[in-house]
Amino acid sequence: MSQVAGPTAALAGIPAGLQAQGVWAGRRQLFVRFAAEAETATMYTADALASEIRRGTSRSSFHSISISGRDPLANVDYISAALGKVTTELPVMLDTDGQRPAEIAELRKFLKLVQVTVEAGTLELQSDRAIESLKVAAEAGIAHSLVINADANSTDAHFLRIVEKAHGTSGATMVVLHPGPTTPVDRDRRWTTLFERLSGIHGDVRLALRLPPPTGMR
Repeated sequence: MSQVAGPTAALAGIPAGLQAQGVWAGRRQLFVRFAAEAETATMYTADALASEIRRGTSRSSFHSISISGRDPLANVDYISAALGKVTTELPVMLDTDGQRPAEIAELRKFLKLVQVTVEAGTLELQSDRAIESLKVAAEAGIAHSLVINADANSTDAHFLRIVEKAHGTSGATMVVLHPGPTTPVDRDRRWTTLFERLSGIHGDVRLALRLPPPTGMR
């Protein structure tokens, strides 16, 4: 009788690196990165991923484990199967674009932090599902953050609207706003004024620069 291999997924790798953005930016993590279409991918069974996590965390020190890459929540059964085979004290972070809110609750027993990352250029399209993802995480008792990556076309109105929505959904949301890499934050008082307004809406709003690759990873 042939054995059932169990769930598999295409991963871009299981590298060690520094988190580029969000609440745990600068922390050394073991990344489980789901592959995007243009990336070189390797198929891993859940058993193989669990083995790699055990091996990696036994050989080096990490702050946490990051589940990230392209659409990780399309692989909820796979993630559950793999993490269910791992015993570790390391907290696990899910970095998601927030477009699959319903799946978050299925991972509640494994996750310490749900990081919902949105790109400023698509805020209007992403915001409803991103906010719903924060709501699901809050109701599941998981720490949750909203990470906003700004660009040259971002407006203060965009930031104010989504932070207001996040606050109305969960007062425990940790909001991190990352200016674009070429933004002159040292010479533009816009950010000081903006953060005064954002802080009047929500109590936990942070401005931080992202770690660029290859030092910073997602």
